[in-house]
Amino acid sequence: MGFARTCSVALVGVEGVVVEVQADLEPGVAAFTLVGLPDKSLSESRDRVRAAVVNSGAEWPQKKLTVGLSPASVPKGGSGFDLAVAAAVLGAAERIDPRAIADLVLIGELGLDGRVRPVRGVLPAVLAAADAGYKQVVVPERTAGEAALVPGISVLGVRSLRQLIAVLSDEPVPDEETTEPGRPDAMLAGLLVPGAGLGTGLAADLADGPDLADVAGQHRARRALEIAAAGGHHLMLSGPPGAGKTMLAERLPGILPPLTRQESLEVTAVHSVAGILPPGEPLVRRAPYCAPHHSATTQSLVGGGNGLPRPGAVSLAHRGVLFLDEAPEFSGKVLDALRQPLESGHVVIARAAGVVRLPARFLLALAANPCPCGRHTLQGAGCECPSALIRRYQARLSGPLLDRVDLRVEVEPVTRADLLGQGGRGETTADVAERVREARARAAVRLADTPWNVNGEIPGHELRTRYLAAPGALASAERDIERGLLTARGLDRVLRVAWSIADLAGHDRPDGQDIALALELRTGIARGVPVGAGERA
Repeated sequence: MGFARTCSVALVGVEGVVVEVQADLEPGVAAFTLVGLPDKSLSESRDRVRAAVVNSGAEWPQKKLTVGLSPASVPKGGSGFDLAVAAAVLGAAERIDPRAIADLVLIGELGLDGRVRPVRGVLPAVLAAADAGYKQVVVPERTAGEAALVPGISVLGVRSLRQLIAVLSDEPVPDEETTEPGRPDAMLAGLLVPGAGLGTGLAADLADGPDLADVAGQHRARRALEIAAAGGHHLMLSGPPGAGKTMLAERLPGILPPLTRQESLEVTAVHSVAGILPPGEPLVRRAPYCAPHHSATTQSLVGGGNGLPRPGAVSLAHRGVLFLDEAPEFSGKVLDALRQPLESGHVVIARAAGVVRLPARFLLALAANPCPCGRHTLQGAGCECPSALIRRYQARLSGPLLDRVDLRVEVEPVTRADLLGQGGRGETTADVAERVREARARAAVRLADTPWNVNGEIPGHELRTRYLAAPGALASAERDIERGLLTARGLDRVLRVAWSIADLAGHDRPDGQDIALALELRTGIARGVPVGAGERA
C-alpha cells in the first residue's frame, strides 16, 4: 500500500482555502476514484492526469487508486488541482519521494502531453497559502511572476510535469519547447476568459490615455471631477447629449493616483480570478475602469453565475471607477443593487453553492440626460416629452441611490468660444493629477492612524466629533437640514466633500466657503461660490 499527500488551493470568490490532496494505492482492480466535492472540470482531471503521467515517461500504477480532497465539505472546482493530484499519485507510487511534496502547494492544469498550463486566480491562491503558513509553491511558469508578488514565498515555475519530477528527484531538468516569437501562445488561453471583461480596462498611463485638455469648457464639471478624485467621492453628471459627460467620466481614472502596493494586490487578485489580467503584467498599478452597457443584469453588475459567484462589474472596478453611462436606462433593480456596496465597500452574494464576499470599493460615476430626448433643459430646443414621462424617467434613479452620490453637477452645453478654442485650453490630466496627489498626501497624513485612506471613507460620527470644520462654517448646512434639503447622510457627505476641497486648497480644515461649495455641488442650489474657489493661488 502506498500513500502520499500534498496541497493545493480552492478559491471561493477571491479568497482561498488550502486543500490537502491525498493519494492512496491499494491492491485490487485498477481504478481511479476522486472524492471531496469536485465539480465537473475537476472530475475530468482523472483522464488528464493519467495521460500526462504516462506521456511524461512515468508508469501509471495498476492498482486501486483513491484521491481525496480535504476538507471534503468545501466545494472544489477548476483544473488547477491537476498538478497536485499528479504529484500525490506519483508520490504514492514512490516515483518521487512523498516527503518532498508534503509541504508543497501545487497549482496548475495539466495538458495530455504533460505540459503545465496556467490557470486563473494564482495570486489569491498563493496569498491563501502564505496566510496558512506554507513557504513553497509550484505554479505554471507563465504565472510565476504573479505568484512572486506574495512576499515570503519561494516560487518554482515549471513548464511540464517532467520538469517537476526531475526537480523533486534531483535529476537533470529537461528543456521544454517554447513558443516561437511572433506565434500565438495557446498556453495563455486559460488566463483570459472571453466576455468576462464587462467593459473593463486598466487606466492608461498619462502619456497615452485621454487628456482632460481635450474637454472644451465645463469648468464646474472639471472641478467636480478633481474633487471626486481627491476624496473618492461618487459623482453624477447630468445634461443634454453632446455636452461632454462621457468624455469627462472617461478621463476620471487618469487623474486618480497610482495604486498602493496593497491596493495593487487587491485589484490584481480580482482581475486574476475574473480572467482579465493582461498577460505579462502580473501587477495592476493603475486604477481600473469599468463601464458596463445599460442592458447589464444584476448578476453581471454585482456578481453571480452558476455555482459559486464570479466577480461582477462592481468588483472589477475595485479601487477604480465604475461608470454607468445613460444611467436612467439601467434597470431599477440593477441600480438599487449598488446601494449596499456603495456603503460597505464590499458585496456579499449568497447562492446555493455558498456565500462569497467580494471587494467592491469603487468610485461611482453616473451620466444622465434630463429626459428621454435629452433636450428638456435647453431653451428653444423643442423638447416634446410630456411632463409625466420626464418625471418617470428621472425617477428611475431612486432617492436612496442618489442620496449616496456626493457630487451632482449640471453639465451645460459647450459654448462656441470654448468649442473653437477662444476660451483658452483647459488644464491637462497631468496638472490635475498632481494636485490630486498632493491633496491625497495631506489626507493621508491626517488619517495616518486610522483605518481610512480617503475622505470619502470617513464615518459621519468621526466627521462631527473628531474632524471639525471651522467655527460657524456649518451655518448654511444647518439651514438646509431644517428646510429638508439635506438628510443626515447628506450632511456627512457634504462634510467629506468639504474636507477634500480643503485638501485641494491647502487649508487646515474646511471653512465656510468650502462648505458652501460642497453644498452647491450636492444640492445644485447656487451659493455664489466661484468655480475656482478653494484652489491654490
